[in-house]
Amino acid sequence: MNRELIRQARGEEPADLVFKNCKVINVFTKTIETEDIAISHGVILGTGTYFGKTEIDCSGFFVSPGFIDGHCHIESSMTTPGEYARLVIPNGTTSVIADCHEIANVC
Repeated sequence: MNRELIRQARGEEPADLVFKNCKVINVFTKTIETEDIAISHGVILGTGTYFGKTEIDCSGFFVSPGFIDGHCHIESSMTTPGEYARLVIPNGTTSVIADCHEIANVC
């Protein structure tokens, strides 16, 4: 499978899924670039110009990396971690740095 993914990442074979014409937010260069995003077997192969077995036109849509909440107190939300994740993931938060301050208060 690795050789197949490498060939797809190079554009030598079609990827399983390609999001075409995305406005990709590049957080390193602080630019927005119109590119395709290639995905196969649940792995992002790359951005650039790709063709795929399935292609979805994303013209006018922005794509960004997942957001990181740098400081949160999940227990203060009065939800379980799973429920908290269910609520924040649709808004783009994919990672949290959780501070368990309530444990110190109880102790």
